[in-house]
This record gives sequence, C-alpha cells and structure tokens, in this order.
Amino acid sequence: MMKPRQQRFLWITAGVVALAAAGFFILNAFQSNLVFFFTPSQVVQGEAPEGRPFRVGGMVKMGSLLKDGENVQFVVTDFTHDVPVMYTGLVPDLFKEGKGVVAQGQISDGGRFTASEVLAKHDENYMPPEAQHALDEAAAAKAAQSIKTEQ
Repeated sequence: MMKPRQQRFLWITAGVVALAAAGFFILNAFQSNLVFFFTPSQVVQGEAPEGRPFRVGGMVKMGSLLKDGENVQFVVTDFTHDVPVMYTGLVPDLFKEGKGVVAQGQISDGGRFTASEVLAKHDENYMPPEAQHALDEAAAAKAAQSIKTEQ
C-alpha cells in the first residue's frame, strides 16, 4: 500500500507529464502552421523551404499577367529576381500588374511557385511591411550596383 505522500508525488508527476505533453503538442501544431515570408531573391537563392508552404511578396511584373478563366499566371519580382507564380482561383479586384502582391503556396517540381492564396494591397498607399522592406532593400542594392559600374 502506498503512503499518502507517495500518492501525492505520483499525482504531481502525472500532472507535470500531462502538461509537458500538452505543451509539446501545442508548440508542434503552431510550428507546422507557421508560414514564413520570402522575397523573390531569397527564393531564387534557395533560402525558401522545400515542400512547405511559405509566402513570397513583391510586385507583379509588368507584362507577365496571363489569365485563362480561373487559371492565373504571373511573375512576382523584387526588381532583382523573379519568381513565376501559378494560381487557380479568383484574384482580388486590386490585383494588377505593377502593384504589390503576396502569394502563399509552395515551390512545385518544375521550380514554379504554386499559390494557394493571392493577396493584393487594399489601397494605393498600402503594401505588406515585409514586401515593402524587400523592395526597399532591392532598390538600394540595385543603386549600389549601378554606382559601382559607373566608376
């Protein structure tokens, strides 16, 4: 027969184990639903995860938009690198060439980004902060590169 002190210790241990297991499952679910943002340059350089969904953002490249019913193809650019995107579904009304876009999906076998969701900016002044930062960095890098070639 166990003493009351041993029973309390057993219950406390069982409670701690149950809390640890619950915490593990919660963190695991959170990690699997986490979607990271990448620029086209990062995607081209292989920094984006393979086989996992992520977001790519930038501008819709001028002259790249092709619509065939619900099948939409376009290119997301940060003006340094381009990522071809394929999407099936309805795009937002504000989705246009030369405008900001964030697409969520994953890289397919052919190296094309297959989007499950396409988000467009919702007014003339808004762009997702990550996309704006990426475009600003690309513009600064391009400016630095042009200064080097002029010298």
